[in-house]
Amino acid sequence: MMNLESITRKVSKAVGIVALTIFTSQCFAQSQSETAKAGTKKTRQYTEMVSAMMEFIEQYYVDEVDAETLYKGALKGMFESLNDPYSLYLDSEAMRSLNDTTEGSFGGVGLYISKSFESTSDKPAYVEVTSPMEDTPGFRAGIQPGDLIISVEDMDTSTITMEEVLDKLRGPVGEDVHIVIRRGQNMEFPVTLTRALIEVPVVKYGTIDVDAKTKLGYMRLIQFTPQTVEHTQEAIDSFKSAGVSGVIIDLRNNPGGLITSVADIADMFIDNGPIVSTKSRIEYQNQVFTASPKNTTFMKGTPIVVLINKGSASASEILSGALKDYHLAYLVGQRTYGKGSVQTVWPFSKTDGVKMTIARYYTPTDVNIDKIGIPPDREILFPVLSEEGEKQYLDLMKSSEISKYVEKHGSMSESDIASYAKTLKKTYKDIDDASLRKLVRNEVNRTKGTMLYDLDYDVQLNEAISILTKENFSKLVKKTKTLKELQDAALLAESKDSGKK
Repeated sequence: MMNLESITRKVSKAVGIVALTIFTSQCFAQSQSETAKAGTKKTRQYTEMVSAMMEFIEQYYVDEVDAETLYKGALKGMFESLNDPYSLYLDSEAMRSLNDTTEGSFGGVGLYISKSFESTSDKPAYVEVTSPMEDTPGFRAGIQPGDLIISVEDMDTSTITMEEVLDKLRGPVGEDVHIVIRRGQNMEFPVTLTRALIEVPVVKYGTIDVDAKTKLGYMRLIQFTPQTVEHTQEAIDSFKSAGVSGVIIDLRNNPGGLITSVADIADMFIDNGPIVSTKSRIEYQNQVFTASPKNTTFMKGTPIVVLINKGSASASEILSGALKDYHLAYLVGQRTYGKGSVQTVWPFSKTDGVKMTIARYYTPTDVNIDKIGIPPDREILFPVLSEEGEKQYLDLMKSSEISKYVEKHGSMSESDIASYAKTLKKTYKDIDDASLRKLVRNEVNRTKGTMLYDLDYDVQLNEAISILTKENFSKLVKKTKTLKELQDAALLAESKDSGKK
């Protein structure tokens, strides 16, 4: 049996090895005259220290520790120290999940989610829904951008990793996943989602017949993949054939995607000048994506309204920002998410890898919107429930009343939906009529697939239609400010405020 004294001698020897490593590295670094190599030498020094510490833990920790566990822990810790939610170590499970998404199908619930690294008692690091995917269990259950998943399968999401959350949400098709959603400050309710085969959609489009003479094009860009470019062109061609007088591009809840894809799509609308630029401390990562007249396929002079909300992130912000900076589109809805950085994935081996932020992107007027977002030219928000309305909404969600009614009555027409909503209104007086109809309609469409648009409920879409049919679009869009002008105005206001203090 090893006594305390012998343990102390062995530990002292190990610490001495670590100290010698530090000393040797420092002496070596000091002997170099080129300051440019200082960073590399320092990295080597710390690498040796980490290696020595791994050996130290393996040899002296009370329990046997697997080297792979220490390796993964060290890499996760390194990326967490960057305090960047988009840079992270990807173990085999996370890499598989990423590959599933890239390949286009997987078993899951259809939610784009994010999670902060820092968790405190005041602000627990619950999982936040960035956006639901079209026609998925999460979307049909009415989960919204900004909702917090506070537990999954009775596990507090603030106490587990993102990988563990994904592992719970994804899995065999047909099995249930039980989560608890927090919406706003006080609304919490359980949701049961049945996993489905999630096929990543990209574009949906059609026309809106306003009246006998007026037809508008409607295009929802769901995600930016290589396939999005082709399908966006199909939508534009169909709008030309239909002779639309204006187009609505719906980027709400679009979490982003490939920068090359969004640049190609923006090039269809912008005939000249920069679309987006990336800036990095590494020279070869600095790029400027520039529009060319030969790639412009959109109908010149056709009014465009872009719909945005807090679920519009990354590449969707690149497109809306570029169209805004060139005064080609009018933005309606809600301020976007604010993700102005570019990531790339590097495999470390056949099983694991890393995703890391390599650059920030800038709009045509040279503005980075990271953590700021893009404000709409006209803010239109959905009705907010009163405190009593929130309680009634919770009671309705927990009761399964709607699903039981719809299951019993089968296929329901719009008049049937309106009639049942009126019946619900007698009990749930503080929930607005349109929201009640929307809840019923969502349940009716659960097995049919999502409607292309919902003119009864969608106040933002209705505002876009009104702008394109009732207002002087040309005059309206010329008065809008570029993102640079908005940024300069904000800085000036901030300067004046600080001068008053």
